[in-house]
Amino acid sequence: MTETTIRDATPADIPALHRLIESAYRGEASRAGWTTEADLLDGQRTDPEDLADILADPKQALLTAWRGGSLVGSVLIADRGEGTGYFGMLSVSPTLQAGGLGRRLVEAAHRTLADRFNARRVRISVFPQRETLIAWYERLGYRLTGDTLPFPYGDLRFGLPRRDDLYFLVMERALD
Repeated sequence: MTETTIRDATPADIPALHRLIESAYRGEASRAGWTTEADLLDGQRTDPEDLADILADPKQALLTAWRGGSLVGSVLIADRGEGTGYFGMLSVSPTLQAGGLGRRLVEAAHRTLADRFNARRVRISVFPQRETLIAWYERLGYRLTGDTLPFPYGDLRFGLPRRDDLYFLVMERALD
């Protein structure tokens, strides 16, 4: 098996990142994995301009996972201040999901948030309709906080909602 290398994304990675993230979340290709949002949203998950903005922001980064010369996973990390980190947009190539790469990316996100941003806890946001994903995060030590966040209806950069009851549950865990 080819070794997986995890490193920070660079601007040169943006086209591959965009393809990976879209394939993990949207459209028919995403249905090959278990993390699809295709039943909740159409349209895009992100765009190259958003990815460039993330890379230009010193309080954010995208970690990428590579096998050989192929991008197979990524995760957004961010410093939210006061010892709180955030990660999101966890993406694994749909045909490689359920093989442990997502867990490795989450562990890398935790380490990097602690090392780079001095985070002592990390927050994530998940659609309540994604019960299997919520259960997976609970197995990784995350707990529901009771907080919710609104879905940005009307902002096409986040996709085209297929339903009118979208919002996010906030989950959190302490970092070691």
